[in-house]
Amino acid sequence: MSLSMYQASIPPLIHGLNSLSAILAKAAAHADDKKIAPEVFLTARLSPDMFTLIRQVQSVSDTAKGCGARLAGVDNPSFADVETSFAKLQQRIANTVDFLKGLSPAQIDGSETRTVVLKFPGREFSFTGLSYLQGFVLPNFYFHLTTAYDILRHNGVPLGKTDYLGIS
Repeated sequence: MSLSMYQASIPPLIHGLNSLSAILAKAAAHADDKKIAPEVFLTARLSPDMFTLIRQVQSVSDTAKGCGARLAGVDNPSFADVETSFAKLQQRIANTVDFLKGLSPAQIDGSETRTVVLKFPGREFSFTGLSYLQGFVLPNFYFHLTTAYDILRHNGVPLGKTDYLGIS
């Protein structure tokens, strides 16, 4: 049995988003238990030239919903980047998961040859659906997910590999 584009994209993205949600819940509980202002974690970054935790979570969400939309050939929902709390980040993740769950295998399967064009200021990238998923989406998604985990772990939140893997 071969792996379909739906199976290779939507379930892993949802799994990663659910892991991120659980990681953020642990961070919020840790902040509460230790009497640490949540903003300490939310605005933390690993390096001055890297995104904050908030922006890492937004990037995970944007990558996941953009993937689903582009592979399905539907409009990419726009989420304003206005999150300032763990609760608002959790809502963004939930909205992203809901969007992905609303996509059917029939919408995604067969998209491996669909042309996907990403436009950035001064640059444009063209992919097939498969190269977009394998060479852009999954590396980008896991980069930002890992960085969010690392920011929290670096700042003392008691997280382990099973939290990241979503099997704790």
